[in-house]
Amino acid sequence: MTLENYIVRDVLSLPSDGLTGRRKIRTTAKRITVENVREVLEEALAIHAVNAGEITYLWEYYKGKQDIRNKEKFVRENINNKVTVNRANEIVTFKTAYLLNEPIQYISHGEDNSEDLSKRVSRLNEFMRAEDKESKDKEIVDWMHICGVADRFTVTDEIANVADGAPFYIYTVDPRLAFVIYSASVGERQMAGVILQMDEDKKWYAMVYTADRCFTVTRENVTEEAHILGGIPLVEYINNEARMGAFESVISILNNINQLESDAVDSVQDFVNGFDVFQNCDIADGDYSELGIGGKAVKIKTVVQGMEAKVYRVASELSQSGVQQRVDDFTESYLTICGMPNRNGGSSTSDTGQAVIFRDGWSEAESRAKDTEKLFIRAERQFLRIVLNICSVKKGADLGLELKDIGINFARKSLNNLQSRFQCFMEALSSDWVDPMDAYNAFGDVFGDKTAAYNRAVAWHEQLQKQQEEQLREQLDRERERIADNGNSRSVQTGGSDDSASQPSGDREDN
Repeated sequence: MTLENYIVRDVLSLPSDGLTGRRKIRTTAKRITVENVREVLEEALAIHAVNAGEITYLWEYYKGKQDIRNKEKFVRENINNKVTVNRANEIVTFKTAYLLNEPIQYISHGEDNSEDLSKRVSRLNEFMRAEDKESKDKEIVDWMHICGVADRFTVTDEIANVADGAPFYIYTVDPRLAFVIYSASVGERQMAGVILQMDEDKKWYAMVYTADRCFTVTRENVTEEAHILGGIPLVEYINNEARMGAFESVISILNNINQLESDAVDSVQDFVNGFDVFQNCDIADGDYSELGIGGKAVKIKTVVQGMEAKVYRVASELSQSGVQQRVDDFTESYLTICGMPNRNGGSSTSDTGQAVIFRDGWSEAESRAKDTEKLFIRAERQFLRIVLNICSVKKGADLGLELKDIGINFARKSLNNLQSRFQCFMEALSSDWVDPMDAYNAFGDVFGDKTAAYNRAVAWHEQLQKQQEEQLREQLDRERERIADNGNSRSVQTGGSDDSASQPSGDREDN
């Protein structure tokens, strides 16, 4: 597929069994240069075009344009309801909201737990807040859960022509217009990142970024220039190794739910619009409409004498309870497969909080979120490598940080067993055999950034000790003053005479 013929196809419907995750794009080239970049790109576009078509299908499915729109009915075709119960949107919304319950934070990590390191990491977090990274993380995670892949592009603020307090700028790129090329050799290292764009004449061109070069590939020529971004600025985030979306594995179940709901509505409409049958009788022309008017009689004529005349309605209706049972079964299946909590509740009033968590599937939701975190963190570290390099070359923006100094923390609020966890934390802190930092690492998840919390606690503890020492010193000074004042008082009461003091002790005793 040549670049000038590339289009993102608007797929109206795609068989659900044809979706098996997005394909990883590989090249056998050892190095991408100006001489071979067009050949590598055109080979990659052929694979990416298939991925882009599937992404479009999944995107439209997420928005509600689902397979039920193609439903056909062969009997009474005029009654053909198409009901879309958009469970795909529900799955994506829950997954994203649960994973990003709180903004992703960078925390100080490693052997150097100094306050200076925490301040430098805090400045990095300030840069991310200036870039509104929280909302851009949501865009990334949404794409991950919809189609299995997402792309983030990072450049300097001069290139982006945006000055918002950070030396870099972050883009979330539509995965239909961006992809990463990997090496076909062992390790599958990243070779290039590709972004497809249109010029003013609505002609496609591609920006191909390697670790130190940027190639602009048009229909006519290829240009090359160096960049100082410190790596491939396009980072690919994946939902899982199969590159499948969150609802992709249950599309057939979701389609069946839509089919059952649509057929149930068809059944009700069929029943309401049933046929009236006149057996061995006839009705005068124009009198049929009188049947629908109360308080009037309609004369029925017998056709064959001696045979019973009947008037009845032919109508069929599905068992609504049976349909609902099947819908409930399908619902339970997709919730289990996707790792989402159910809403079955329970009649027991003696369940503990932990029992409810396991029974209703919240523990499964947490384990799936942690599984997604691992792949997200791997891509996030690639993104941080670009960010730190941009900061290092920008005057006044160097943070003096390395990747090993930064931890990536998903600060989801978890109130499970909060009291017992905090009690264990306090017991560990009060033990002479447990280092306080180990106590924070083991039980300090309620604080978010454990290292920063530990440093604040150390500073507060030292300040508290200093205050206590000052209070004790002041109390001792007041006590000394009181004793001195009492001594002066006794001296005044004796009139200041030293006669009694000069007498022998024996004489004083005799007196």
